[in-house]
Amino acid sequence: MDRRAFLTTSLAGTGTAVTLAAAAAEARGEKPSNRAKFRMKYAPHFGMFQASAGKDPIDQIKFAADQGFTAWEDNGMMGKPPDLQKNIGDTLEKLDMTMGVFVSSGSFGSHDFVTKTDKAFQAGLKNRMKKAIETAKRCRATWTTYVPGSVNLRLEEDYQVARAIENLKALSEVCEPAGLVMVLEVLNWWTNHPGLFVRKMPQAYLICKSVGSSSCKILDDLYHAQIQEGNLIPNMEKCWDEIGYIQVGDNPGRREPTTGEINYKNIFKWLHQKGYDGVIGMEHGKSKGGKEGEQALIQAYRYCDNF
Repeated sequence: MDRRAFLTTSLAGTGTAVTLAAAAAEARGEKPSNRAKFRMKYAPHFGMFQASAGKDPIDQIKFAADQGFTAWEDNGMMGKPPDLQKNIGDTLEKLDMTMGVFVSSGSFGSHDFVTKTDKAFQAGLKNRMKKAIETAKRCRATWTTYVPGSVNLRLEEDYQVARAIENLKALSEVCEPAGLVMVLEVLNWWTNHPGLFVRKMPQAYLICKSVGSSSCKILDDLYHAQIQEGNLIPNMEKCWDEIGYIQVGDNPGRREPTTGEINYKNIFKWLHQKGYDGVIGMEHGKSKGGKEGEQALIQAYRYCDNF
């Protein structure tokens, strides 16, 4: 059976089970869930279910939980008011959901991080990270996305690697006591982010090994990895001890799994067999708009989660 046929028949097949589960929950005086929990911690983000749940961010989280999702992520968390950050964290805790990444550094246009290592520069980096730590406390996050900026075309790459390592060591001194993990996102040059410094898994692995901190790991976004270098599972295997977080999106198009060339059913199966119990961020758009597109996205994850 092909995967699109599965998406149709699986919904019909699970309908009876969902109805029985709902009836049992109602008999216990509980609010029933529409779906069983996913096996893996797939993490939607704000806006992904807005057509179904409305604009209120808390309602969007609750809708996701009701569909069986057990994690959440939000790149823009640091830009939200502190009281909303706390409300998000409290809601996730009540729903037994794990908070995934938020972005603490996205300096896409600057090469200062791979050029400067003076005390004043590092003090500025640490001050911003301290703000990220306060955000993490409020929303109950463990991971923060860190992008070390762009390459410096006037400096040999090995010097840039050395300086990035120095700066990440300085930041790790702040993150480790707080239990916050910076995850360095590997971003492709060819479709989305030409000129960024961290662009390949072996490079990220070298940097994280050299930093040698539990607070500096790799964010392996498989959409970017497929475009930049491919060989997804073998590269994850080689880098496994330094991978702290995973994000997904199919290619081409950066939409939900089953819409492109990546076999996410096999990848999720492999991750499950490796014992990965971390978050898998849904860092992509939808192939269709409105409620129909949101249901298609949920069905795609149901298909890939059935390994």
